Amino acid sequence: MNFDAALILAVVPLVFWIAMLALRGRFWRADQRLVDAPADRTDWPDVVCVIPARNEAPTIGRTVASLTDQDYPAGISVIVVDDNSDDGTADAAGQTAKHPDRLSVITGKPLQEGWSGKLWAVHQGLEAARTISPDAPFVLLTDADITHDPESLRRLVAKAESDGLDLVSLMVRLRCESLWEKLLIPAFIFFFQKLYPFPWVNDANNTMAAAAGGCMLVRRSALDRAGGVDAIRHRLIDDCALAGQLKANGPIWLGLSTRVVSERRYEHLSEIWDMVARTAFEQLGNSGLALIGTVVAMLVTYVVPPLAGLGFLGGGPVMAAGLATWLGLMGLAFYPTLRLYGLPLAWGVLLPLAAFLYTLMTISSALRYWQGRGGAWKGRHYKTPSPSSSSEG
Repeated sequence: MNFDAALILAVVPLVFWIAMLALRGRFWRADQRLVDAPADRTDWPDVVCVIPARNEAPTIGRTVASLTDQDYPAGISVIVVDDNSDDGTADAAGQTAKHPDRLSVITGKPLQEGWSGKLWAVHQGLEAARTISPDAPFVLLTDADITHDPESLRRLVAKAESDGLDLVSLMVRLRCESLWEKLLIPAFIFFFQKLYPFPWVNDANNTMAAAAGGCMLVRRSALDRAGGVDAIRHRLIDDCALAGQLKANGPIWLGLSTRVVSERRYEHLSEIWDMVARTAFEQLGNSGLALIGTVVAMLVTYVVPPLAGLGFLGGGPVMAAGLATWLGLMGLAFYPTLRLYGLPLAWGVLLPLAAFLYTLMTISSALRYWQGRGGAWKGRHYKTPSPSSSSEG
């Protein structure tokens, strides 16, 4: 590669990162957080919690206990939908709850055609909630591996009520202990924030909508206006799809949390790979052209800077541009997310490696889709329906 071409290649990601830092909603600051609920609030509404669970026996008990045992001044009902588990999930659900009277466990019906498994379970939970807790203004949709701190509902409800929000969602703190988790989990959170800048999501005048499915407090009247989960029944990226439905009619809010945590373990690369490959290609609209564009963009913006900085593309200005991007702007942008996960700034040098692996996962997701194995999760395989079928009902 001649010097001019190498310099242009090194400068392009430098310009990109300057633009990202300045123009993309300051997503990199990772500063959208819930504050503690006011102590003098008296008019707390009831909340019904719906937990879809398929083969979640190792974690479901702690999840249920963290909700039934909330320090919350109003009524709480917790509904677990056992989605045809074969590991004793239903029995494990109430084993550690101090207030089992707040818990209902229902057996899910066989998966109905046209639905994703999770949304079919959520739909059944919401239907049960109409009988169990018909007057609760809010429903908390949460996953079976999420542990809520004792004041979680207070903070979520206080935010929704004080700001008149139809959705309050938290990107919970994912487990970050194994080597693969430290390499890939903070990067995953960073990429999610870059894709959906939280300040834009939280701006009622901006059309950007997103949510994190592990923790979503939804105003039931808004959910009904949006057509419930029936309207997005086939979607694999159901949290962001629901956020889009809700924001069309009212304001939403998305933030980060260190006190609401996921207990799902990712000890091996294959576990994270499968999690990402399940939906990555759907995020691109299952488009081959979008895949090519994404791969090129990821390689240029994340992989080229360290190659240039280490002298593989040339010396002098090429190396300077690469180092300024890799160790300067990229590291600056990544540092708040690293700090969120208790990792030192030095881990930022590995962001290009994480980006490269996520690029391979996205390619893998496309290959699985084209082979008819798209959306595989917990023994089920989904493939996005055609536009004609997805518009029915």
